[in-house]
Amino acid sequence: MITISEVLTKKQQREFLDFPLKLYKDVPFFCPPLYSDEKKIFDPSYYYYDTCEAVYYNAYEDGKMVGRISGILQRSHNEKTGERRVRFTRFDAINDQRVADALFDAVEKWAVSKGMDRVFGPLGFSDLEREGLLTEGFDRYSTFEEQYNYDYYEKLIENCGYKTEAEWNESMISKPDHVDERLKTLIPRIMQRNRLHFGKAKNVNDFIALYADKIFDLIDRSYNDIYGTVPLTDGMKKMLIQNFRLLIDLDHVGVILDENDELRAFGLCFPSIAEAVRKSKGRLTPAAILRILKAKRRPEVIDFALVGVDPDYANRGLGAIVTMWITDILSDGTVKYAETNLNLVDNSEIQNLWGRFNRVIHKKRRAYVKDLEV
Repeated sequence: MITISEVLTKKQQREFLDFPLKLYKDVPFFCPPLYSDEKKIFDPSYYYYDTCEAVYYNAYEDGKMVGRISGILQRSHNEKTGERRVRFTRFDAINDQRVADALFDAVEKWAVSKGMDRVFGPLGFSDLEREGLLTEGFDRYSTFEEQYNYDYYEKLIENCGYKTEAEWNESMISKPDHVDERLKTLIPRIMQRNRLHFGKAKNVNDFIALYADKIFDLIDRSYNDIYGTVPLTDGMKKMLIQNFRLLIDLDHVGVILDENDELRAFGLCFPSIAEAVRKSKGRLTPAAILRILKAKRRPEVIDFALVGVDPDYANRGLGAIVTMWITDILSDGTVKYAETNLNLVDNSEIQNLWGRFNRVIHKKRRAYVKDLEV
């Protein structure tokens, strides 16, 4: 018999956090999140709880843990869309339909108790968290930013009555075989015509001081209509700055400003730290920190974190500038390729951008939705 328990005690919290580490311990493609970051979800002062409520469940059979799931009521998202939704996230289970049925039933009942009429996911507190169920690419290494899951999850979720709502793909890209020489003459004209220039910074702290707030504002404007996004809160901004400070290399970030130094486009890339985290099983050990610093100094793989263009400048040729900027990064002698992380399949702008490079679509993801009887 499957027993579902809401996670309330310290022991249950440890079981919730440790379950995926045990479930995927023999899977080389799995990259855990930082354990110290995941522990924060059980802190009542966790910054996401300014706009969210969350519930956590463990599933047991004969005293052994066999699954877990979380439900999130993201009020900012519901206010933005006018909907009554709960997100499901952190679903992990053995290959047993009874376990999935019991876990999703618990989240759905919680959603109804909160006056909600729909459950969707996998989506975290925001799009800055891991999202989307992996449906293709099980033999590919997951990036630090995205989640790995077994191939049987798709069947378990669909058998619970969930239907596809959104799809993403992820790509490996490398520099194009031939760079269009016309771009080199075209870009200065685009910059001059739009009175644009590249922003500069003395160091990482200077970059953050000069551009962090501008980047946050542009993220909110340029990502507003993208599936699952929510406005950035002060807590989310603080978290991003902490992450930026650790991983930013000025050679792999770029900002484009207008004549008034207003931000019109930006790109943020980070060295891949997946292997460093994978080897330490998510713990930020001294050895893991050394591996992260090594990856930052001489990155072989780059992860694209965020790329944004001011909607008012979408048709002014900034795509050509971003293309050349990315080409320069990929031409670095140490960089072998870049990971795009997940991009919505119907986001034609980003899909067209990656099509300008040598590209291999090697992973696909999906989000599901289910209407509830209330």
